[in-house]
Order: sequence, then structure tokens, then C-alpha cells
Amino acid sequence: MESPTFLSLGLLIVLLIHFASSSVPGLITRGRKRITSEPILREETPHKKSVNKHGTPTRIFIPNVFARWPWPRRIHPNYAVVKEEADAWMTSFEAFSPKAQDAYNRYLLACLAFPTASKEHVRAACDLTHVLYMFDEYSDRSTPSEVRKQKDVVMDALRNPHTPRPKGEWIGGEATRQFWELTIQNATPVSQKRFVQSMDEYLEEVVKESINKDDHRILDIKSYINARRRTGAVKPSFSIIELGFEIPDEVMSHPVIQEIVLAAIDMISFSNDIVSYNLEQRRGDELHNIVTCVMNEYHTDVNGAVLWTEDFLLGAGERFRTALAALPQWEEPLNSQVKAYCDGVGQWVRANDDWSFEGERYFGNKGLEIKENRWMSLLPKKRATEIGPVHIDSSLL
Repeated sequence: MESPTFLSLGLLIVLLIHFASSSVPGLITRGRKRITSEPILREETPHKKSVNKHGTPTRIFIPNVFARWPWPRRIHPNYAVVKEEADAWMTSFEAFSPKAQDAYNRYLLACLAFPTASKEHVRAACDLTHVLYMFDEYSDRSTPSEVRKQKDVVMDALRNPHTPRPKGEWIGGEATRQFWELTIQNATPVSQKRFVQSMDEYLEEVVKESINKDDHRILDIKSYINARRRTGAVKPSFSIIELGFEIPDEVMSHPVIQEIVLAAIDMISFSNDIVSYNLEQRRGDELHNIVTCVMNEYHTDVNGAVLWTEDFLLGAGERFRTALAALPQWEEPLNSQVKAYCDGVGQWVRANDDWSFEGERYFGNKGLEIKENRWMSLLPKKRATEIGPVHIDSSLL
């Protein structure tokens, strides 16, 4: 069991971390002048030569916040085989047009996030990626009432994985059912319970997001951060890490582990907001994005908002490392499972960053070039005409 003295010290450290991170930073404090109610001065930002004659940014800066992240890029050795199998399964649902189906590599993320998992385990991660991707794309094009129905369908499928879905129902229900029916064969009861709970929280927050979008509402920064920690589906993705583990709730809810998870969710969610902002503003879907919220609240431009978000991400990285150093010890085999879970969370952070530039969703075939020079051109506005992702014209970046 964990030492009481060590536990008290760990709790104190995490409480201090949590207190420091619970209030949303209203200014940049690490090496930059603060953002107040006025835009950042041009000479203080990295985009001095990337504005038009009106002073409006024409290019977006992508900060390299994970340059020193200790987890290296790794990929599952069965990536090609798993990708082929998962892609065939996904295609069978005909949820998207062939063009939208091939718009980007969604399976690469799972194989980067689970480089040492069993083939069955990484296949579960790939299939979950598809389920989340399907719900995300359909909910983005649906009314709040339709999103509510989609959420109910998904949750019913998770609770009844052995019951085929009704004919004529939204196809996401059967995809979810098949994914979960296969996945639970290798999942412990406690991991199944936490996955279903995390999916319910994620889906419910997306319903709320849909209402805000329908009202054209931009959240204040603090409210957005609280919402985004759930709408990114990061917690359900983390639940796949623990499929074969027997980690009890009282351990998983330990404040140190919760801080590790929360810091990682922040790094993944808000770094994704930066890389996805250009595509979202192109199709008029940028209201639910930290960049938009910061621009709106501080009256700054896109690159001023990116700098604010970079500072927030660096702070999340510090929180993660501090909490990880305070991780308590438990008896075996529980201790090894907790360490493996936390290691998997750290690998997920690296995987998400690598996939952002390699998966072609946000940068087309120029991802590695943009990863190197950290700049991209602001895309012209163009509304999506069908459900599903779109190919990026890399020449515009």
C-alpha cells in the first residue's frame, strides 16, 4: 500500500498544482508581455511579416510546445495490417462518400498512441477512433435535437452490445455496437464501466456544444476550457489504455492520477485547437476553439491567441511532470498497471502531436514541412457541402 507520509506530500503538491491551474491565466507570464484588453504589439509576436496591408494576419504560427516531451515517436509494428482491417470495417458502413472516407489517415493516431499493445488492443483503439470520428462529423452537421438522438443511440449501443440495432437507425449506432462487442472480450469489468461513463460525459458535452453553436455563442475562456476537457473525447481514448487492467476506482480517482490525466487532456485538446483552427475557420466552424475564445475575450488577433494558448500548454506540461514525479507507490501488480497507464497517457500526448502533422487532416501533404517551419497560410473561407472531412488543398497552405 502507499505510504501515508508520501500520500500527504503528494496530495499537497497536487493541490498546489491544481490551485495554480484552476484559475484561467489572463496574461502571458513566461518570457512575454501580458495580453490585456489590447492586441499584442506586432514587434512582440512572431508574425510581423505575415499580415496584409490592413494589419490582418495572413499566416498562422504553430508553436513547438512538445519539442522536449520525453516520450519519443513510436508506431505499432502491425500498423499496416491493422489499418487495412480497420479500414475495411469502417468502409462497410458507408457512412461517408469515398472521397471523404479517404480524406486523412485516422488509424495512424491509434497506432502511434499504442506502439507496444497487442494487435487486438490497437485494433480496439482504431475502431474507437472511427466511432468518435463518425459521431464528430455527423454532430457537426446536425441540429441540437439530432445530436441528442445520436448520443442516445451511441449510449444504448454501448449498454446493449449484443443486440443488433434497429433498421433505419443512424449508422453510428451499429458501428458503436460492433466496436464494443468486440472490445469487451479483452476488457476487465472495471475498465468497461469507466469507458462507458467517460463516453456518456463526452457525448453529453457535445450536445451542449451543439446548442452553443446553434446560438452562435462564443464561450468565455474559463467556460470553454471546462467544456473542451470533455468534448475532445480524450478521456474515452485514455480508457482504452486500461482495458486489461484491474485498477480500482479509488486508485484511478487519486488526485495525483487525476492531475496527470487532466494535464494530458489539456495538452492534447488545446494543441489540437491550434492545428485545427485554420480548417475550422475555413468552413465557418471555429466558434468552439480556444483560439477564437482568446481572440474574442482579449481582442487580440489569431497569432496573439496562439501565443496565449502556447503559454497555457507549457503550463500543462509542467503540471504533468510535477504530478508524475509525485505518483504514489502501490502493491504489485497494481503499481505496474498504474505506471503503465500513466506511461500510456504520456505516449498519447506525443502521438497526438505527431499525428497532427502526419495524418493529413489539417495540413494535407504539407504536414512535415509545416512541422519544420511552424507556419501556414490562412485558408480562404469555404463551406463544407457534405458530411465528413474534406481534402486539404496543400497549395493554399
